[in-house]
Amino acid sequence: MFSIKSSKSDQIHIIRDLASKIWKETYKEILSKEQLDYMFDMMYSEESLKRQIVEEKQVFLIAEADGVPVGYISIEPREEHVFVFQKVYAVAEMHGKGLGRFMIEKAIEYLKSIQQTTFKVELFVNRENPAVGFYKHLGFKEIATRDHHIGNGYYMNDYIMQISV
Repeated sequence: MFSIKSSKSDQIHIIRDLASKIWKETYKEILSKEQLDYMFDMMYSEESLKRQIVEEKQVFLIAEADGVPVGYISIEPREEHVFVFQKVYAVAEMHGKGLGRFMIEKAIEYLKSIQQTTFKVELFVNRENPAVGFYKHLGFKEIATRDHHIGNGYYMNDYIMQISV
């Protein structure tokens, strides 16, 4: 049975631990080891996670299976009526078991609780990531592509996907 809860700033270590288990497995066939290491340090250092929570106002939800953390999703408010799911990750052994759908549904429930009018949710997914099909299955549409320079000569080559809620 899955459950989900908001992460507090003092739980950054849980997100980092999950990311260290998930990150390389997710991208090993898509990105070089050097780019993986660079991006992990950039996005999951303790300082970076604190900045994401405090300055960018991201909300992290941690999913659990039988009380054990198995995934996370982060939600960033962008402009009025637009939110971005910056991170949607689950440990490999949970793939295909409904956890991804559960996390997205719970994140949308959370947004409905704080947003009284219709809104849009966007996410960025690497164009080579098999999760593109998963997001389409959930109703997300490809609205654009982006080649976002992240430093050190590296780019995130993504589809921008969106759903209206």
